[in-house]
Amino acid sequence: MDQKTRNPASEDRPAEPDAAPPTVCARCGAVSERTPVTWTCSVEGGVRRYFCDDCARAHLRSIEGRLDSAWW
Repeated sequence: MDQKTRNPASEDRPAEPDAAPPTVCARCGAVSERTPVTWTCSVEGGVRRYFCDDCARAHLRSIEGRLDSAWW
């Protein structure tokens, strides 16, 4: 018996998810539409916090010392 092949571009394909919300720097409030690969991510108190390039560079030693952002 022959079976029909499915077309991957057909309506069986799940709908595109909504665009992710913009990423905001937890320190200075800089906004980026997508999370840049050069930004730093830290988990503090179970919450993800993102820091832009400038903030990450300015507080590099504190980040490497694993201090919470409240300390710097």
